[in-house]
Amino acid sequence: MKAFTLDHAADAQDALDALGAGATAIAGGTNLVDLMKLQIAAPDRLVSIRRTGLDQIAPDGEGLRIGALVTNADCAADGRVRRDWPLLAQAILAGASPQLRNRATTGGNLCQRTRCGYFYDTTQACNKRAPGTGCGALGGFNRIHAVLGTSDACIATYPGDMAVALLALDAEVLTQGPDGERTIPVGQFHRQPGDDPSRDNTLLPGELITGVRLPAPSGGMQIYRKVRDRASYAFALVSVAADLAMEDGRIARCALAFGSLGTVPWRDRAVEQALVGETPSPALFDKAADVLLRDARGFGENDFKIVLARRALAATLAEATLSNPAKG
Repeated sequence: MKAFTLDHAADAQDALDALGAGATAIAGGTNLVDLMKLQIAAPDRLVSIRRTGLDQIAPDGEGLRIGALVTNADCAADGRVRRDWPLLAQAILAGASPQLRNRATTGGNLCQRTRCGYFYDTTQACNKRAPGTGCGALGGFNRIHAVLGTSDACIATYPGDMAVALLALDAEVLTQGPDGERTIPVGQFHRQPGDDPSRDNTLLPGELITGVRLPAPSGGMQIYRKVRDRASYAFALVSVAADLAMEDGRIARCALAFGSLGTVPWRDRAVEQALVGETPSPALFDKAADVLLRDARGFGENDFKIVLARRALAATLAEATLSNPAKG
């Protein structure tokens, strides 16, 4: 690991001053430290934000504000989250290991790098790690790679679970930077690779995540389904986050987000529009999958993800509609 200096910010403004001077923020370090060990990330100066007081969960109107330094474990265990936003708790508990969840933070989880094996292997071509070198996954081993939102520059999937649930819940990312505070819908936080996969999100230079805001509880049935090669400690092959309500035997409201299908946490409102107002049926679920996957593109070894996504969506919708008490 390259030598670096480490400072400890006393508060958010102290952290912003350090970031403005070129420092890199570190909280739990569950992703950044790995990258530093491999010298994929090689910052000269780190600033720890662990002492900035951003580790609280508090009411925010009818919603909830989760501080950027709240650990994944504490967020998933919070009684308010488990009661009113169970989708978020389910997604967090489906990810990583207990040790990592005890260390990883809300802000850090959102900022984890979109990555694959070629990103980690410095002997291989990777436009994300070394712009202009190419993408080894395009013609290489790409079984876990994306089928939506890809480009000729990168086909890596965003690997997290928490952000997929936040996307379905219409959460917002709260930031503070040199130009003041910003509120960023989760759906606008992560960047598709385009021709510049080196940038994973829309944070500005010197900007710091201070928290996440959850809107008022929806009261619907919330389900997080994660399909993976083994039952724990594995990234998803496909995941589905659903928040759905029924009325008079029809789908009255539906929010769906998908993980490990796209280069970013994926939400397509057209899929939801195809479902709302309709009576649940296998044919309807198949129609929704057609909408979701209309632009999907496999790269050989990951072609199976397109079929898997169709089945995962159908299973999630069947569970949500059968378990959801109809109103009226």
